[in-house]
Amino acid sequence: MNKSFITNLLSLILTIYGLYSPIYSAEIFMAGLFALSGGITNWIAIHMLFEKIPFLYGSGIIPQRFEEFKLGIKELILAEFFSKESLESFIKENLNEKQNSILDNINHDYIFTKLIEAIKESSLGSFVDLVGGEKSLQPLKEPIRKKIQEIFDDIKKNEEEKIGDHNHDIFNNLEKIIDKRLDELTPNQVKDIIKNIIEKHLGWLVVWGGIFGFIIGTSLGLIGRIG
Repeated sequence: MNKSFITNLLSLILTIYGLYSPIYSAEIFMAGLFALSGGITNWIAIHMLFEKIPFLYGSGIIPQRFEEFKLGIKELILAEFFSKESLESFIKENLNEKQNSILDNINHDYIFTKLIEAIKESSLGSFVDLVGGEKSLQPLKEPIRKKIQEIFDDIKKNEEEKIGDHNHDIFNNLEKIIDKRLDELTPNQVKDIIKNIIEKHLGWLVVWGGIFGFIIGTSLGLIGRIG
């Protein structure tokens, strides 16, 4: 049993008890009746949000306005989870992480050693031996490391310049996917989605309707008794 049903059931029991109570019959009956009317009124109002009731204008507003709800769902998803700014930030962060990972794993000593081997095996090998061998090439180690860093910086800059275009394409593709999925939704599916999200919370409206009705009914009953 949910809280809406329990509230209305207790109100009904209180109303019936008021009819037969040997003492304070009118006051108990008024309290129960107003609690029952408050709970049932709010329960009907909640029901009218989701279901069309004949001759009641404004009922079934959620399935009737399902296109607007679909648009709202789309705007919420794109604005909160896949905005162009958040996509660009995500892509840049991943790009930086990958490039930093590559740079951290580069073995500059290994590259320099292989470069020296290539030079020695080339036609320049004899010249290198004449000017002091491998030691004469050691001053090139740091400039080569810096050049490698510059190459990656240029690649990073070039990729960041392309992010705007990639971001636009990704955003458009996401929008198409969301549109396609939302187009598949029927009014009843939209109604069920919203109902599953908020219905359990709307039950408190019935509870508070019963409580306020009880307070009003009790107050009126006591005022009538005093009068």
